[in-house]
Amino acid sequence: MKIIIAGAGEVGFHLAKLLSYESQDITLIDTNKESLVYADNHLDIRVLKGDATSIAVLRDAKVENSDLVIGVTSSETTNLTLCMLAKQLGSKRTIARISNTEFVDNREVIKFSDLGIDELISPEELAAAEIQLLLNKSAFNDTYEFEDGKLIMIGVSLIKTAPFVGKMVKEAAKIFPELHFMPIALQRLGTQFTVIPRGDTVFKEGDQVYFITVKEGVDELYKLTGKKKADIKNVMILGGSKVGFKAARDLCAKKFNVKLIEKNKEKAFDLADDLPNALVINGDGRNVELLEEESLDSMDAFIAVTGNSETNIMSCLVAKSKRIKKTIALVENMDYFQLSHSIGIDTLINKKLLAANNIFRYIRKGEVVALMRLNNLNAEILEFVVKPNSRVTGSVIRELDFPKSATIGGVVRNGEGIIALGGFKIQEGDRVVVCCLPDVIPRIERLFL
Repeated sequence: MKIIIAGAGEVGFHLAKLLSYESQDITLIDTNKESLVYADNHLDIRVLKGDATSIAVLRDAKVENSDLVIGVTSSETTNLTLCMLAKQLGSKRTIARISNTEFVDNREVIKFSDLGIDELISPEELAAAEIQLLLNKSAFNDTYEFEDGKLIMIGVSLIKTAPFVGKMVKEAAKIFPELHFMPIALQRLGTQFTVIPRGDTVFKEGDQVYFITVKEGVDELYKLTGKKKADIKNVMILGGSKVGFKAARDLCAKKFNVKLIEKNKEKAFDLADDLPNALVINGDGRNVELLEEESLDSMDAFIAVTGNSETNIMSCLVAKSKRIKKTIALVENMDYFQLSHSIGIDTLINKKLLAANNIFRYIRKGEVVALMRLNNLNAEILEFVVKPNSRVTGSVIRELDFPKSATIGGVVRNGEGIIALGGFKIQEGDRVVVCCLPDVIPRIERLFL
């Protein structure tokens, strides 16, 4: 695919990096020469200095032959304008990064596709939604919902007392006769290798395991992983960033008791006006005494979303020392993900990764309606819609030429989530969730074309 990315900032560079690994034809546009020089020296892509809303620059980037144009500059106006121009100049698909959530909330009213904008992405909105989802599944350290929760992906680190530990996958499955979950990926403690579990794979203490389940399977997984379902009601948020504001707003709407700490006095007053149902405190969240004064030890969850990753990690460690049930830190450095499990923070979230997950589904072949890359794992989860002429249509799963480094986690059929085993027959219109390692993605895509 020929892809044009406007904006060489954090999200743009990260996207270009991931896509360049897949041998996509990437052109990166930015007005900042230093950012482009860095990208040019580290990635196998074409860089172009200039204004992304300049028609001459877009023509130089061969926009008329592009399959996808992605606007992820820091300027919302630039991103929207770029997409409108690119579509009229011949680009097949456009995606704009935005920060104004009104645009997302009113997508049904304003037909952005008529303006030439196929998709709107708000990393801050995605991060806030991720926080809310994590609090709802508080015992797990990663989660994702397919088709509004018809299928749920959850990640958990196995403790020594979990009934799973020491058992093979097929043995663990027998503990519950009615199977409501499927292990789809795991990473051994202290390693960087991702394993797609088979029947004879043994669960070990410290494994980071990802499961696909249906709603009734969540309670089973609580029991089988040795985790306790924590009741989250009182939440402290550190940082009045866009993510902090959106998370506080959404949690207040769900009747959580929210305390938000913001260092900047003027910003704190503005937040207090905009969040009438939250208690906004002006203070430095790095001050342990302040956190203790504000009853940190009575909180059920602590969420650190300042603009500094190290501050977020350290403050979460302080919260964890006070036996807070759930800690979530926003980080920019992808290398910190491995660190989180070893030092005890429950969950790290990354805006770049969340935005990339949303954008990546437009790069995959076949009708991909959802895609996510697992935190710190070299694996992808894709949700395909089965077409009438797909190779999988009418086939029983065990008879498919399915690679060993891939597995079908579940299927959504007629609005119902199903954990699909070997004897399940795939039909046209099914939404099939597949987890696989990157090297077999082309083979998986061909099955669903």
